[in-house]
Amino acid sequence: MRAGRPVLVVAERLDASADMVVDQLNQRGVPVMRYDAAQFPQALTLTATHGAGEAGWRGLLDDGRRSVRLEEVGAVYHRRPGRPTIADNVPEPYATWARNQADAALLNVVSALPVRWINNPHDDRLASHKPQQLVRAVRAGFRVPRSIITNDPDAARAFAREVAGPLICKPVLGGRIDTGAERRLMVATHALNPADVDDSLRLTAHYIQETVPKLFEVRLTVVGDSAFACTITATTEAAHTDWRTDPHGINLGTAPVPGPVAAAARRFMASYGLAFGAFDFGVTPEGDWVFFECNPAGTWAWVESRTGLPIAAAHADYLQET
Repeated sequence: MRAGRPVLVVAERLDASADMVVDQLNQRGVPVMRYDAAQFPQALTLTATHGAGEAGWRGLLDDGRRSVRLEEVGAVYHRRPGRPTIADNVPEPYATWARNQADAALLNVVSALPVRWINNPHDDRLASHKPQQLVRAVRAGFRVPRSIITNDPDAARAFAREVAGPLICKPVLGGRIDTGAERRLMVATHALNPADVDDSLRLTAHYIQETVPKLFEVRLTVVGDSAFACTITATTEAAHTDWRTDPHGINLGTAPVPGPVAAAARRFMASYGLAFGAFDFGVTPEGDWVFFECNPAGTWAWVESRTGLPIAAAHADYLQET
C-alpha cells in the first residue's frame, strides 16, 4: 500500500463513479486530489519542470484549495474529464489554439507520471475503437458477432443474405449527438430490416452485425484482477434490442464469471494496457458469452448501486497497490 502517497482523481465534477472511488479512498485515509480538466487553466494551476537526466516531471497542481506534488503522486484514476476552458475575453481563433495548448500540456504531463493508472488516457483512446476491438477480442479468445462496416448498400444487402437472419445497426464511434439541447441525443442500437437498406446508406459508414440470440446480457466490469458480472434481462422488446433505451424494462442480477471468459478479458485488457474495462456480452441459450464491445471508461456506479457488487472498493484496492 502506498501509505501517504496521494491519488489523483481526474473526472467531471458530477460523476457518480468518481464520487464512489473518492469515498472509498477517504475511508482508507488515502490523500486525494480531485480535479476536472475543465478547471484548467482558469481555476487550476500547473507548474511542471524536467531537468537534464531526471526520470520524470516534477512540480505542482494547485486549484486554490488543494495542491499536490507531481513527484509524490502514487496513482491516477482518470475518468472522462472535461476539456480546458479558456477565458471568454480570448477571441477566436486564439481561444481554440489556447484550448488545444492547455489540453496537450495538462494531459501529457499528467499521463507521463510513472504510476498505476485506471486508465492512462492514451491507452483509453486506443482501446475505444470498436473495429479494432473485434480483432483483439478474437485474439483474446472471445466469440464475436459477424459484422460489416460499409457505406455500400449492395455490400450491406449481400451481408444480410449471408447472415440470413435478423440484423442490428449501431454507431461506430460514440452514441450521442450534441444537438444544442439540454440533453444530447442518444443513437441507440436498432434492428435493421434488409428491405429498408437504400442509397441513404451512402451518407456515412454503418456498423451492421448479426443479431445474437440471447437469454440475457452481461455488463462485466473488470478492475485489475477482479471481475464483476451484472446480468441484464430484458422484459420489453425495446430493452431486448438496446436496454439503454428502456432502463425500466430490465431486471438486474449477478452471476459468476466463467473462467475462460475472465481469462480472455484479462488478455484483451493486457493487449491495450488497461486496468479497467466495462464489457458488454450477450449470453446465448446454449450459455455462450458473445463479446459485443468494451468501454474503457464505461459507467459502473449504477451496477454497484443496484447489485451491491464492490466495484468502488476494487478501484481503491488497485490504486493502493504497490
